[in-house]
Amino acid sequence: MENFGDLIEVEILGLSVSQSFSGSGYALFLKEVNGERKLPIIIGQFEAQVIAMELQGVKHHRPLTHDLLKNIIEAFGYSIESVVITDIRDSTFFAKIRFDSPEIEDVDARPSDAIALALKFSVPIYVAQTVFDEAGFTQDVDIEGPEESSEQLNEEADTPQAENQQKVTKELSKKEKLDQLKKDLEKAVMNEDYERAAMLRDEIKKLEISNLN
Repeated sequence: MENFGDLIEVEILGLSVSQSFSGSGYALFLKEVNGERKLPIIIGQFEAQVIAMELQGVKHHRPLTHDLLKNIIEAFGYSIESVVITDIRDSTFFAKIRFDSPEIEDVDARPSDAIALALKFSVPIYVAQTVFDEAGFTQDVDIEGPEESSEQLNEEADTPQAENQQKVTKELSKKEKLDQLKKDLEKAVMNEDYERAAMLRDEIKKLEISNLN
């Protein structure tokens, strides 16, 4: 196992809509189990839905992605021991998944996926002390509880993300829209949200082609 220095156990405080995230995004707030510091992590809508459903004990009638990962891990005879938010670089958080076998090295993961799996396996979530020192805060924030978050997420799940993006960019010129899409693509790649990055690349290509006509 890798050594990430002092680790602090955290619990999920709640979810809140993030205004700083392109498209549909949520801030997941973690809180020290034995302290008052909080840590916000921006995550996508799908991951927020999974986390909110798990906190409420809501089960989907078919296995979702994180259910599938859990089933595969257990099928090979392993389990997860814990997950750790290990680092923050350029406003991007990094995490590792720790297995219950010393033969398996810690696996790199997005914090949202790692936390979703931690909830699936009912294992502790830790944050490196250095991460809290850099991004933690103690002020009170307006955070929705799991039930409110889940209800809002379910309502928003029926609204296509492209429609939300259209509302934001409707009045922009083609050049301004292209610039914004390129910025969104850079953020998506940085956050390792490759599905969204692929969608953005397709949209950029279509817009660039339309500019040639």
